[in-house]
Amino acid sequence: MTSFSQLVNQFDPDKPFEAPANWLQGRTIFGGLSAALSLQAVRLVNGGQLPPFKSAQVSFIGPVTKALTFNTSVLREGRSVTSVAVDCLSGDELALRTTLLFAQPRASRIRHDSWECPSVGGPSEHRTLELDRRVAPACAYNFEMRPAGGSLPVSGAENPELLMWVRHVDARDVDPSVALIALADSLPPAAMTCFTTPAAISSVSWTLDLPQPAVVGEWFLINSFSQQTQEGYSVQDMEIWDESGLRVLWARQTVAIFA
Repeated sequence: MTSFSQLVNQFDPDKPFEAPANWLQGRTIFGGLSAALSLQAVRLVNGGQLPPFKSAQVSFIGPVTKALTFNTSVLREGRSVTSVAVDCLSGDELALRTTLLFAQPRASRIRHDSWECPSVGGPSEHRTLELDRRVAPACAYNFEMRPAGGSLPVSGAENPELLMWVRHVDARDVDPSVALIALADSLPPAAMTCFTTPAAISSVSWTLDLPQPAVVGEWFLINSFSQQTQEGYSVQDMEIWDESGLRVLWARQTVAIFA
């Protein structure tokens, strides 16, 4: 089993990347890993010249069934903000396209925060979720998950919400922003709580924002809620807090539902 730490620290964007079996999600690579490696590729190519990572727009264009290559290009470099594009190719086919935004903090007299962390106990107060191998993909075993509320996948729930404490099994020496992106995609789509039997899903697009630069952490509370599922697609909002109750990531994802 190849850990996240091993995988990221051995990653070379100048060489084709073969995903280990324990990082697959069905027939393709785990989407959070593809996005995280896109950021890692930019860090390795341009890292010393970039401001802190701020946001990303990710398009999951096709399945990854062959070795990956990552092509990075700087779209614009301003005084405070730099935009970088990454095309991830599976063989000769475009599989993922990401636009990453890097931004320097700026002085401002305007400051407010209307988001509150859910009132749940810490990770030590909740039990580890025992994954069902009939439902959970191989990539899920790279994370430890502890339900803290909401519903469970494939439970026929009326409330399409997931609320779990999650941590990497191993993310040692990985840049915290790279680790956070992978972790942010660790839970199944929230709409899966409404499933009564297993069925296929596929992420289509993903937008994520960091309120402040990512810092090292272990456990993170992830809340994912499907706002609407219609015509075979779910739109879900995703939020992540660290153990201190600080919101560290907000995201919205569109997911194709095959149920």
